[in-house]
Amino acid sequence: MGEYKIFEVTEVRGEYVDAVCHLLKQLSSSPHPFAADDLQRLVSCDGTRLFLLQADGIIGGMLTLCYALSPTGCKIWVEDVVVDESLRGRSFGRRLVEHAIAVAGECRGAKLMLTSRPSRVAANALYRSAGFSLKETNVYVKK
Repeated sequence: MGEYKIFEVTEVRGEYVDAVCHLLKQLSSSPHPFAADDLQRLVSCDGTRLFLLQADGIIGGMLTLCYALSPTGCKIWVEDVVVDESLRGRSFGRRLVEHAIAVAGECRGAKLMLTSRPSRVAANALYRSAGFSLKETNVYVKK
């Protein structure tokens, strides 16, 4: 697999903005525009943690954790998991998910949750193999 590192973004840098923009294009067919002020809001938010993966000299992976505290407990949502096309097939997605599981473990009693489109076959297989199970629920969205 080679050497890699996963780190939390705690400051705004142009290289981080560029990397997130590049990765969002691979995650979504209609990515949200992302700029330095968006990254500033993310790193300033107590309930959000952005992690990037660097390998082969490039930032080529991303995962976000979003914390929600409610009367029924702490829920941590995994969002925006993506590995650059040039780095796929080398278990970096698994490393990001394992990192999220470890970080979530620091919040005792928290439930780690995520959603994934059924068409993302490889991602769904990864999540199941990492110990996630399907939850019988409906997800609603209002735009």
